[in-house]
Amino acid sequence: MAFFKVWAPRAQKVQVKVKNSLSNLNAKDHGWWEAEITKARPGDDYAYVLDDRDKPLPDPRSPFQPYGVHGASRLVDHDAFPWTDSGFQAQPLSSAVIYECHVGTFTPKGSFEAMIPKLDYLCDLGITHVELMPVNEFPGSRGWGYDGVDLFAPHHHYGGPDGLKKLVNACHEKGLAVLLDVVYNHLGPDGNYLDQFGPYFTDRHHTPWGRAVNFDTPGSDVARRFFVDNALMWLRDYHFDGLRLDAIHAIVDTSATHILEELANEVEALEAYVGRQKVLIAESNLNDPRVIQPSGFGGYGNHTQWTDDVHHALHTILTGENQGYYIDFGSFADLAKALKNAYVYDGQYSQFRRRNLGKPPHHLNGHKFVTFLQNHDQVGNRAQGERLHHIAGIDRLKIGAALLFTSPFVPLIFQGEEWAASTPFLYFTDHQNPDLGKAVLEGRRREFADFGWAAESIPDPQNENTFQRSVLNWHECETEPHQSVLQWYKKLIQLRKQFPELTDGRRQDVQVDYDETKKWINVQRRNISTVCNLSDDPQEIALPVPEKPVVLLKSGNEISIHDRGVTLPPQSVAILWQ
Repeated sequence: MAFFKVWAPRAQKVQVKVKNSLSNLNAKDHGWWEAEITKARPGDDYAYVLDDRDKPLPDPRSPFQPYGVHGASRLVDHDAFPWTDSGFQAQPLSSAVIYECHVGTFTPKGSFEAMIPKLDYLCDLGITHVELMPVNEFPGSRGWGYDGVDLFAPHHHYGGPDGLKKLVNACHEKGLAVLLDVVYNHLGPDGNYLDQFGPYFTDRHHTPWGRAVNFDTPGSDVARRFFVDNALMWLRDYHFDGLRLDAIHAIVDTSATHILEELANEVEALEAYVGRQKVLIAESNLNDPRVIQPSGFGGYGNHTQWTDDVHHALHTILTGENQGYYIDFGSFADLAKALKNAYVYDGQYSQFRRRNLGKPPHHLNGHKFVTFLQNHDQVGNRAQGERLHHIAGIDRLKIGAALLFTSPFVPLIFQGEEWAASTPFLYFTDHQNPDLGKAVLEGRRREFADFGWAAESIPDPQNENTFQRSVLNWHECETEPHQSVLQWYKKLIQLRKQFPELTDGRRQDVQVDYDETKKWINVQRRNISTVCNLSDDPQEIALPVPEKPVVLLKSGNEISIHDRGVTLPPQSVAILWQ
């Protein structure tokens, strides 16, 4: 027996097709339809038929789409999975080292279960939290997941509901927390049938991807509940330890209680009920402290913010690039401010945006910010999917990593970064509609014009080779120079866990000295200094404390310690203890 319930206020008649049998649903208040079907069981396929139309539609809340975005849904019994993680408790986010990965390219098989043998590697690296890029159903067999449509259904090509539960359970058995990237600011166009059921979208607001999700116009109560329930499902039924909320700056909500505040309150209630820490990480490019302030103090109540300013400040210094949105960055002063403040733009004029941006995060701890040297966006949204070392070289990659891991913020690594993977991470899709695939390629070519990248240099996302080139080559991390880079990352993570100065999020204790002309920077965390020379000449850099320092880690062999400070070779970094 199964209970079917669907919100379809735009329909005059609703039926559910279970296997090959049609049954009428009963109309209820406010556009709801429901019925109990005695012969339906978990594992049965089903779909909804609206107003006797020829094409049955997937359930908006489908728990599994075994035939893809256009096929029938399948009933799932979430209570049937044999979880063994009852004793697991995630480490606090304040002590986290996050590893972002894409299921389809993380291993050659590209599935949930294929990731499990790699978990020991992540533990040995020092990772505490694994963050999966979106895994809900999206078109075809390959994609980033940000154009997903069936938000409640783990992708069938990755292994569906059971495969995902096996992965999360295995992570917990290894002591790894698991975070999931979710997209609530838009849905993809291919297989998006929500509009046929009800007003899930609104013409009042618009996003870069089209009409906005309906969070504040007629019908929004049920639409809001749809997304809140989705978040709770991942945290409850799949035992995820937290969610990364994609691009919340593209969510428009004029309600008295913002959808993000409502979501945070609901997650807090679930956390209390299940007795496990659940966290929300909100991506925002608005530099608005309200995102991470408690709801009782006028904020949205998210635990941390995924913020780009630290990345942009590091990237421009390490690579010299200043096109597109990088035009707002590029000085050592920007980098110094980012490493202490998280926001570079906290109220001043942004040339790229042509307006003032941001507000100072005066009282917020560094643990409220997730920062990174690379991530899926900053690598994948380049013409050739180049990683940082492809542009700046391995010496500068090591400098950037040292600054990231000795910062007061929560660090994140993107898959393969830690061994300077030779493989790019390109943008790839598998739209079954060729016109849509063509439109995606043309749209990316227009988008990248600001960066000066030639249109013909951008690989076709629909070409399967674009995807295959992005699959990690695990064999190379055992060869040079990859093995040395991997050891560098391991040592940085070990240092971060060894010295409390490095996990302390109190930003007022961070001091930064730099010389714009000579191209050096020194970040001090009480007794620890991260001294970087980004010039092509040796640099003598004075230290604020007269005692002779101890070298904890260095990237160059010709470092000289003396009474006045330290002399670093070109393109090198040293982490010192005094």
